[in-house]
Amino acid sequence: MALALAVTAASSRAQIVATPQKKSGVYELGEKIIWQIEVQRPKDSGSTKPAAEVKELAYVLKRDGLTPYKDGVLDVSGGKATLETSLDKPGSVLLELLSKGGAKQDKVLAGVLVAPEKIQPTTSPPADFDDFWAAKIKDLEAIPANAQLEAADGGQPDIEYFKLQMDNINGSRIYGQLAKPKKDRKFPALLIVQWAGVYRLQKPWVTDRAKQGWLTLNIEPHDLPFDKPDEFYQQASKTSQKDYTSIGSSDREKSYFLRMYLSCYRAAEYLAHRPDWDGKTLVVMGTSQGGQQSFVTAGLHPKVTAMIANVPAGCDVTGPKAGRAAGFPYWADQVKWTKNEQILKTGQYYDAANFARRFKGPALVSMGLIDETCPPTGVYAALNQVQGPREAVVLVNSDHQGRNGSQGAFYSRAGVWLQALAKGEPVPAK
Repeated sequence: MALALAVTAASSRAQIVATPQKKSGVYELGEKIIWQIEVQRPKDSGSTKPAAEVKELAYVLKRDGLTPYKDGVLDVSGGKATLETSLDKPGSVLLELLSKGGAKQDKVLAGVLVAPEKIQPTTSPPADFDDFWAAKIKDLEAIPANAQLEAADGGQPDIEYFKLQMDNINGSRIYGQLAKPKKDRKFPALLIVQWAGVYRLQKPWVTDRAKQGWLTLNIEPHDLPFDKPDEFYQQASKTSQKDYTSIGSSDREKSYFLRMYLSCYRAAEYLAHRPDWDGKTLVVMGTSQGGQQSFVTAGLHPKVTAMIANVPAGCDVTGPKAGRAAGFPYWADQVKWTKNEQILKTGQYYDAANFARRFKGPALVSMGLIDETCPPTGVYAALNQVQGPREAVVLVNSDHQGRNGSQGAFYSRAGVWLQALAKGEPVPAK
């Protein structure tokens, strides 16, 4: 697959491009890491001469996106410069460039991985991690699911579409949408879990997968109906769901994510007990917070056969204690704000990396090398805990949002995986 080669910041004056010498963005321990830095005029300027108004670039190199270890100023008056570094332990390097010429400053990020398959989480799981979650699943199973399925219009004549509600812990509910081909046979199952925020679910998220032959369930991460007007979610984000990542964050029994994680488990359990499931394939898939939930579901539910996670959140939450950049849900940052160390202790029970080690199936996981929301070091640490076949999609120039198609390599590879898994076939090698 083709990976983007550069990271660019653009203004009306110039473009600053940082290109790693190795297209993969992956280096070995001690290997020389080289970036080619170029300052270009905008493509529509009609000139091929260097953008002379940017003469210097300040730079800082950060180990694992957090710890600065080298800085300086690059002379780019001739339009180009080279920057070299290396890393002596597994992790990542984040390069920050800041223009020093002109009235407007442009910040550019670029990144690489070093010996990524050797990256490990910064702490071990709590000693009673497995016991805690076994007890929570037992609590959930004591509550009947009371699944309520309502047929609705999915907008596709060859697809059956339903709204689903189920009971969850503490009187909460699970809301989701389900779609499947309008055929009398059994299907592979796909559970789609959602990224962060408070918003409505879209029908094509399930109907498009159903058209590909999947029995597809997509659940709302919150205790909210999934198909209300946008104003409903805007209000919820200001009230009941405001700053939800901090709700109960210092108490493992009250964490907001307890209900969310158990929703995932119950959703997988629901699919596994449907008579139209083929009994063979159950895949969980999501992006960001959805990737976090994918690790969790794969680790908790024994019927999950594969997981696919794009730039997953919640990985190695104690990373900042070891000099790694914090990521969503930012529990380490909450410790800084509140001085409550219990938040990180609680977070370890909800760390995606600790669920990953329980999963023995195949996992496809992507990480963006300039992703400051879900930094790549923690993501790779979580992936390395998976006990089954692992495939990483390194997105060289991707931030968290995947601007400019920078996550295309992941979606291409995920399509290959889903096509093979739907047929019950092995996933083709890259």
